Amino acid sequence: MDYIIKNGTVVNEGAIVKRDLFIHDGRIVEDSATLRNPQLFSAEDCYVLPGVIDTHVHFRDPGFPDKADFATESHAALAGGVTSVIDMPNTKPQTTTVADLEAKEQIAAQKSAINYGFMLGATNDNIDELLAIDPLRYAAIKLFLGSSTGNMLVNKADVLDKLFSQSRKLIVAHCEDEGIIQANMRNFKMEFAGKEGEEASLHPKIRSREACFVSTYKAVERARKYNTRLHIAHVSTATELSLFSNMPLQQKNITAEVTPNHLWFDDRDYAELGNKIKCNPAIKSNDDRLALWGGLFDGVLDTIATDHAPHTLAEKEQRYFDAPGGIPSIQHSLQMMVEGFFNPTVSQREDYDDLLKEWLPLIVTKMCHNPAEIFGIADRGYIRPGYYADLVILQSGDTVITRDSLLYKCGWSPLEGKTLHTRIRQVFLNGMPSGQSTAMPLKFIK
Repeated sequence: MDYIIKNGTVVNEGAIVKRDLFIHDGRIVEDSATLRNPQLFSAEDCYVLPGVIDTHVHFRDPGFPDKADFATESHAALAGGVTSVIDMPNTKPQTTTVADLEAKEQIAAQKSAINYGFMLGATNDNIDELLAIDPLRYAAIKLFLGSSTGNMLVNKADVLDKLFSQSRKLIVAHCEDEGIIQANMRNFKMEFAGKEGEEASLHPKIRSREACFVSTYKAVERARKYNTRLHIAHVSTATELSLFSNMPLQQKNITAEVTPNHLWFDDRDYAELGNKIKCNPAIKSNDDRLALWGGLFDGVLDTIATDHAPHTLAEKEQRYFDAPGGIPSIQHSLQMMVEGFFNPTVSQREDYDDLLKEWLPLIVTKMCHNPAEIFGIADRGYIRPGYYADLVILQSGDTVITRDSLLYKCGWSPLEGKTLHTRIRQVFLNGMPSGQSTAMPLKFIK
């Protein structure tokens, strides 16, 4: 089926233009000449964006069916305007070999409602195998420099030097210094474990600013030494921003990601939400949160990705030291980012309509264009002739987040009870409206 999306306000490549879009055989075309009996879809009074590319998700498949799987989480993503994801390797088994990658690709082919790709995980023992794999087969190498869910910590200097000096693939690093974290953990467990005061507010003190900065500094220095392509995941502190550049993306070898959760929450929210916002790295102070917004505006932070990481509510309701880190967030990530610009503590302005028009191009750059560029994703991330018609049609209107409205298998969100002031009216995936479309594996070109 061919489509004409009429009268939408298209947000793409820094511009906002009211125009029609033409879709033929799943891709954007210049005009209507090639269309065959097109179906009309009105986008009057709506914004039309490229589909969001979320390059950091944990869909927990295989190995953790109580938490999530590719079917449930991809449908939640699609409902939120996310049309492509890159899934992390800390599943069970961990995705550290070609055989593991192929098994995961089969799972996604059977279950996924959206386009998909995968990272391969580095370990202390598999670097030779990683370096031998065709780099166009997968999205990136995930490197855990701090332990997280499904421990894949890489902590041997010779292994890291070999990886950074020889990798032909982008390295995506989770940066927290394990020695600092473990020392903090021992101290706080001696003081609080099983006692009054064992609360989630300890999390940013244990997984501290120092732990983040020290690890990120070491990773950046190693990347500079070897001229490695490095992407720092989920930056969470103001101090880390000094390690990055705001030069044009095409000139960067070192790039950085921020999550909506680190832009939305701060340490004052632990009192109400507790372990529901426990994640690694920790959500930190309001000063850090505002600095991250500044880094996003200034071009120091290059991408927005969710680190969508569901756990069951029962797991989250355990005592702090036992509860796992991770937040489900992909269903509302785009709307969270739009909502953030309305927040006076960020914008200091009240002309919301003008503000939305001003900052929607930035959201599209950080959630669509830059992910495609950094990860080398072919034919996606832009509204261009020849590109797949992955599109989000966004309109004004309230979205009330209730537990019944959530599509995550875990069934909860720290946003429950919140009202967001935009709605996802429709999503097109590979040129078809959601519900009629078929997911595809992502193609990587670098």
